[in-house]
Amino acid sequence: MAMTTRNVMRAVRVFEFGGPEVLKLQSDVLIPDPKENQVLIKVHACGVNPVETYIRSGSYARKPALPYTPGSDVAGVIESVGEHVTALKKGDRVFTIGTISGGYADYAVAAANRVFPLSDKLDFKQGAAIGIPYFTAYRALFQKGRAKAGESVLVHGASGGVGIATCQIARACGLKVLGTAGTEEGMKMVLRNGAHQVFNHREANYIVKVKEYTGMEGVDMIIEMLSNVNLATDLQLLSYAGRVMVVGCRGSIEINPRDTMSKESSIIGVSLFLATEEEMHECARAVVDGIEAGWLKPIVGSEYPLEKVAEAHEDIIRGSGTRGKMVLLL
Repeated sequence: MAMTTRNVMRAVRVFEFGGPEVLKLQSDVLIPDPKENQVLIKVHACGVNPVETYIRSGSYARKPALPYTPGSDVAGVIESVGEHVTALKKGDRVFTIGTISGGYADYAVAAANRVFPLSDKLDFKQGAAIGIPYFTAYRALFQKGRAKAGESVLVHGASGGVGIATCQIARACGLKVLGTAGTEEGMKMVLRNGAHQVFNHREANYIVKVKEYTGMEGVDMIIEMLSNVNLATDLQLLSYAGRVMVVGCRGSIEINPRDTMSKESSIIGVSLFLATEEEMHECARAVVDGIEAGWLKPIVGSEYPLEKVAEAHEDIIRGSGTRGKMVLLL
């Protein structure tokens, strides 16, 4: 039989660090082979995360060797498996938290321990919206923030991918959830996804409203998506021994350390890349359980075809009023 199967695919390649224009869509990239303990996935959708824009610009602590293909959160179907892979087989629907060859492509190779079965309850777009947002939210709340049922949490920037994930997880785990968003639509989305109360962070006096709502106690934990704007005020919203979890940052900010002394509060950085193997497994178990239980439902926001990847990178940073999770469709 004649071999007519083409062994090339479309993939976005980055040959130099820089702006969104360095994302080059190529259609003659070789389909990678899965080595031992790896799988090859036919990608149906891939999540776009802010961190991918920082890596692409060269301003991030972790710099991949050039050229590379961005993207860690794919959803699709297993095409083939390498040696020693027993838990996954060809035809399985899956999602990933990390790829080896890059997710902005028709096919991606991933380590088998970073690939999880995708429930029939979710479509591929939702599968691509799980990875970094939900694992980061779980890590921030529990592994680093030590949240306990009954505590209050303010999700500062709650309508984006990580924000919605945090609201859903926190609500399911018995926390009192406050959120902020910048648009009417965003605020409604936050309330529909687990928040007890929502505030508009574009209103001049919203901090006053948060203070009124939390009363003298303040809030036990803040999950902070834009710390370079909000950190100084966050310290004033905290309860005694409260903590700010720094999940997102796009610059520097001046704070008064005295504000931590008066509450014995903490500022804690969160980086999913520093999670141990054991912690990643714990995140994965929590996420898969949440999907099975039915409360973990990713909200897909803007969708882009692979050809418009540069536009997607532009919009995820410049865009105002995030609503849900940005994905690329393949």
